[in-house]
Order: sequence, then C-alpha cells, then structure tokens
Amino acid sequence: MRLLLPAVLLACGLVACAPASQVLQVPTIDVQTVRLTRLSLPGGLGGPPVADLKLRLRVTNPNAVPLKMSNIVAALVIDGAQVGQAEFPRVNVPARGSADQDADVSIPVTLGTAASFLKVARGQQVTYRLDGTFTADFGPLGPKNFGPFTLSQGVWKQTPILPF
Repeated sequence: MRLLLPAVLLACGLVACAPASQVLQVPTIDVQTVRLTRLSLPGGLGGPPVADLKLRLRVTNPNAVPLKMSNIVAALVIDGAQVGQAEFPRVNVPARGSADQDADVSIPVTLGTAASFLKVARGQQVTYRLDGTFTADFGPLGPKNFGPFTLSQGVWKQTPILPF
C-alpha cells in the first residue's frame, strides 16, 4: 500500500503536465445556397466567357472569442473537376455563433470547364466542393491560417437558365 500511493501521485503529476487540449477550434464554412446567374461561353461575343455565381456562406465559430475571417480563397470543383477559383469577402463572426455572407463570384470559363457549367445551366444535378484556405483573426489571440482542406461540399441543382 505504501508503494501504491507514490505511484498514484506520480501518475497524477504526469497527467497535469500533459499539454492542454487545442485552444482554438477550426471555424466551419457551409454553402447555404449556390446559384449560377449567368453563363457566357468561349467563342461568344461580348467579352470574355465567365460563369457568374451567387453564393450564401454560413461561417460558424465554435470558439469563445469573436473572429474576423479574411483571405478566404477556394477552388470550385464540379463533379470532380476543378473549374475555377473564387475569393470571398471578409466576414465577422461572433463568439460561439455564426454569420451569413453573400458573395458574387465570376469564374472564367474555358473550353475545358464549359461542359461542367453547361450541366448546371441546363438544370442537371452536379456535385460540388470548395477546397481552400482562410485566415481567422481571433483578436487578442492573434491570426491563424487554416487549410488547405475542403471548406464545403454538396449537391447543386437549380432551375435551368439555358433553354437548350
């Protein structure tokens, strides 16, 4: 019994020396809505071909301090093929809360990506993914860079915007 007590005290002391769990948790980004509003194709007249998108993002902050997110950059992947890159505006998120952010994004369309955008424009269902990075400024705790990783993913189907 005399040897057991020092062993228990030693074990408790070692547990107290173990590193604390992570102080900051990764904020999450979810796409609430995504809509293709305009599509101009390569070879068309009237400027460079682009896909104009409207996105509504919901950023959730699980931390006890508010954060300011910036440098949100994501690659848009449709049905497994990367079709372009998008940058999103800054968003301020309260502690243990969430905030919605609307973003208008224009992505250049190439001959290689036109088929993916045509599927969306015709109202066909596709899968999408946003892979990216962002910086979160936690005020007194300072900024922290996150990523690269998948920010959000889902299924995208909308009312057709092209008659063919």
